[in-house]
Amino acid sequence: MTGTQIITGTNTASQAAVETSETTTGELIGTIHESVEKTSGVLAEGLEYIKKALPLIIMALTILVIGILISKLIAKVVGKAVSKSNVNGAAKSFLVSLIKIILYIAVVIMALSVLKVPMSSIITILGAAGLAISLALQNCLSNLCGGFIILFTKPFTTGDIIELDGSVGTVRDIGIFYTKISTFDGKTVFLPNGKVTDAKIVNYTETPTRRIDLNFNISYGSDFYRAREILLGIISSDKLILQIPEPVVRMSSHNNSSIGVDVLVWVNNGDYITEKYNLTEAVKAAFDENGIEIPFNQLDIHVKDKV
Repeated sequence: MTGTQIITGTNTASQAAVETSETTTGELIGTIHESVEKTSGVLAEGLEYIKKALPLIIMALTILVIGILISKLIAKVVGKAVSKSNVNGAAKSFLVSLIKIILYIAVVIMALSVLKVPMSSIITILGAAGLAISLALQNCLSNLCGGFIILFTKPFTTGDIIELDGSVGTVRDIGIFYTKISTFDGKTVFLPNGKVTDAKIVNYTETPTRRIDLNFNISYGSDFYRAREILLGIISSDKLILQIPEPVVRMSSHNNSSIGVDVLVWVNNGDYITEKYNLTEAVKAAFDENGIEIPFNQLDIHVKDKV
């Protein structure tokens, strides 16, 4: 009797475990089925939305593509019009780039409006993005404003020889953010426009003429007036030297072992470097030929005999 009761209890427990397992499996299947139905519903709604919005999406893409093409055409036309005006090449590229950016932004806004994106939201997003960008890119904005100042105030233009921030060279390009200078020793220097507008700028080619300032030293034993006559003869025979304004040859200093002579002559801007070398070489040759001594540092030592 006791054995029969144990077997019956065991069978009852096994049956309960099976029923519990079946219940859990059923719940799992139900959950999976419910998830599949929800996912199908979401996909169906998404497809339905895409189906309804497809004409708007196609229209927005069409506006985007056509707008970009028209923007490029407008920028090209503006570039040709600017080329015929007095605006220099650097300003031309700057203005064309700026016009392209503005037109592209307008095209994107038009495409978003077709998709029924609220304009207030677009303006809010653009405002927030502009604020974030302005805070993150303060130096870039400074360079951008500097580019505007350079192009409209024109302290220099492409092709000018300038001295700026310790660099001397020819201006090759004035970009949106940087000014490119080619130095005389073959280097390319990129200067941020923000720093350019704050720096001292020396423009060597803005005026048509330029003065060469040279200083020569002759010994106290040489005849200054003879040396001056020789210098004036070299100047009068040199075709690159302008006679108006009148050249200046004057005694400038009394040094320890020499007399300083200043030579100031005017030349056309493009002849400055050539004539500076020519004049220096011609003076040395003429002084040697006429016995005008150019002193050099020397030390005289006097030795006294002991008494």
